[in-house]
Amino acid sequence: MTATLIREDGKEGDVFALIGPKRYDVPWRELEGQGFIAAAECTEIRVPQTTARQMEYAVADKRHQFRIAAENPQKEEVVRSLLHQESGHRILIIGEYLNQLQRLAALTDLPLVTGKTSQPERDRRYEQFRSGEISGLILSRVGNFALDLPDADVLIQVSGKYGSRQEEAQRLGRVLRPKSDGRSAQFYTLVSLRTCEEEFARHRQLFLAEQGYSYRIEIME
Repeated sequence: MTATLIREDGKEGDVFALIGPKRYDVPWRELEGQGFIAAAECTEIRVPQTTARQMEYAVADKRHQFRIAAENPQKEEVVRSLLHQESGHRILIIGEYLNQLQRLAALTDLPLVTGKTSQPERDRRYEQFRSGEISGLILSRVGNFALDLPDADVLIQVSGKYGSRQEEAQRLGRVLRPKSDGRSAQFYTLVSLRTCEEEFARHRQLFLAEQGYSYRIEIME
């Protein structure tokens, strides 16, 4: 069973050569309608860069352009605003780059869990989050795969792995457990305005639209 039978190289079929044919496929929205997963509202927030950083972005090679856009410091203020807006809910912040996540941990006083965090420490942080002792966690890509990660209501994605639809599904899945109050999960993606991040975001947006989710775009100036 998997929610992420999707690859950017188009080789999903190779999996069937190993495990046999797919037996059944069900759309996510059908599962939502039957109450097996929560409804979700997806919002992309396009965040401008400073003039100096936009100039740095313009003269960089393509590989470095992506990282410059992904680690846009202006995203940090948006995260603070969203934390205030979603106060009282269980919030996950997830990203690709450790330097960015470390800055956010210092800014928000939320604990950071990475691949280097020991299992006992992860368990302790997850239990604090589960019990409500802490209101949020900051996660590296380890959050894409963690089976024991407690339920959350809100996910803020500050950076990702290019336009990976598989990663988008994994991260959205972090907030899709049914909510006792019937509330929709909130899934925010922060994208640097007028950068290659917008193009990669379109790949993820297409995937979510194919699953039947509405996708709202907010542009900050």
